[in-house]
Amino acid sequence: MNRLTQNLLLVLLGGAVLRITTVSTEYLNYVKPGFRYLLIAAGAVVLVLGLAGLFKKEDGHRGPGVAWLLTLPVFAIFLIAPPPLGSYAARSEDVPARPVSTALTAYPPLTQPVTPMTMEEFLGRAWGDPTKSLAGKQVRLTGFVVPSAKKGRWYVARMQIACCAADAVALKVAVLGAPAPVENQWIEVTGTWVPPKAGGPEPGTTAPELETTGVTEIPQPVEPYE
Repeated sequence: MNRLTQNLLLVLLGGAVLRITTVSTEYLNYVKPGFRYLLIAAGAVVLVLGLAGLFKKEDGHRGPGVAWLLTLPVFAIFLIAPPPLGSYAARSEDVPARPVSTALTAYPPLTQPVTPMTMEEFLGRAWGDPTKSLAGKQVRLTGFVVPSAKKGRWYVARMQIACCAADAVALKVAVLGAPAPVENQWIEVTGTWVPPKAGGPEPGTTAPELETTGVTEIPQPVEPYE
């Protein structure tokens, strides 16, 4: 790979990063919103370096052949930009991960007829709220559909990230009382928490359950992660 090709690659890579951060919201498939301006800065620096290199006199320098592998992320962004993590990353029937910030928290009472709620808050209330503030309260959760190997149930799930998709964990709630929509379909599901039975599994060792009163299919949110 000669210097001209290397610098063209830098221009393409910088341009690709700027495209997904300035003219679209695709970057939200990979990182949290707060990283946008850092990505813009990084993309601009790479683009400027590439442009500067194009106007620098060629000295015959050639890089190693393996450098062509650097073209892969460029083509991935331009041609096959991967979607956000979905059901394939959350299909395990293992114990769902605890939300990043879940701890014993004093949750405010639920006063609305139906309370929109993040998956993190629902799991936190279901697993760690000694007042059982979810009992008898209608809530609305937003997530995507994940099938279950257990008959008569499926999951509404959402991935939670601390930084980027590489550290994502699946937050899941088992949905009862309604047929499952198509796998990976984004939905709003309304229902009531099912308190665990006495003598059953300890809170936090199984996904909490929701007896549903309604399921509505929706488009994927602009911000797919919590």
